[in-house]
Amino acid sequence: MSKIAIIPARGGSKRIPRKNIKSFLGKPIIAYSIESAIKCGLFDEVMVSTDDKEIARVAREYGAVVPFFRTVKNSNDFATTVDVIAEVITEYKNIGKEFCYACCIYPCAPFVTDIRLQESFSKLEKHNYDCVFPIVRFSFPIQRAVKINTNGMIEMFEPRYMQTRSQDLESSFHDVGQFYFFKVDKIIEAEKLWTNNTSFIELTQLESQDIDHISDWELAEMKYKILQEK
Repeated sequence: MSKIAIIPARGGSKRIPRKNIKSFLGKPIIAYSIESAIKCGLFDEVMVSTDDKEIARVAREYGAVVPFFRTVKNSNDFATTVDVIAEVITEYKNIGKEFCYACCIYPCAPFVTDIRLQESFSKLEKHNYDCVFPIVRFSFPIQRAVKINTNGMIEMFEPRYMQTRSQDLESSFHDVGQFYFFKVDKIIEAEKLWTNNTSFIELTQLESQDIDHISDWELAEMKYKILQEK
């Protein structure tokens, strides 16, 4: 059962320029995704899908392959991750390679580890899921979320929970945006990253961090250092 790791890393990045190869604690951030994918020992191929020659050079330096460059069509702001995955799978078919399983690992995900990848694949295979990906618990109940109305005043999204104790509310989670481990045929057929036969692994708050702004980057580096010390 052949498996491929696909790391999508286009050259364009608006909020953090050259984000995918920006130095994260001494090495390009994409290196963490590549190294974890290689270290886990699951994949027959660890590839980077990019439209950028410098990213391709860095990817190869850390052990990934870049057998072809991403098309212009799938390198703009509107191309989805599924579009990129479908293109990669098609290009590999054209050179005679097919894969049963794939894992799309984002390039700015330094918290991805070989252990978490192995855990996800084990769950995917054991329970015959279409996809498994990491989630994290919201630190405060979303049922008590507030918003600012048109008059500049605070109001609740769900006023009925105003007097409900937080410990009595159902827990909620969100996708941490690190990776998706999936059956190739199921995701290509569904044309979306997860189906109604999808499961999860749960991470701690310390194991995840969205990185959209420089302040997020600095916080991620702090978290990573703490994890390494532990």
